[in-house]
Amino acid sequence: MGDETKNVERVINRRPSEFARSPTLQTVLMVERFIDENSGEYKKTELFRKLPHKVMWQTFQVIMDYLESINKIAYDKNGYVIYIWNPAFFDKMKNRPDIKL
Repeated sequence: MGDETKNVERVINRRPSEFARSPTLQTVLMVERFIDENSGEYKKTELFRKLPHKVMWQTFQVIMDYLESINKIAYDKNGYVIYIWNPAFFDKMKNRPDIKL
């Protein structure tokens, strides 16, 4: 069986709830801003409870995984969520001729 067939089967066999967990951009940005403003103050579960707007736990998990995968957040040794993205550093680096973005 080819890769294309496997991908089609995976989509067909998905449960509807898997599609419901896709966050909107507005929700992702809300969570990211909240983490940036409260960096290092909350562990993951506490952060979820303190969000300014309600979000489903599964959606929150997807957002947290996404932010971690693009290196915007990290967890310290005690499990606190830390915002590690540095826009000023990015702006400085993007203009260097030896770096291609």
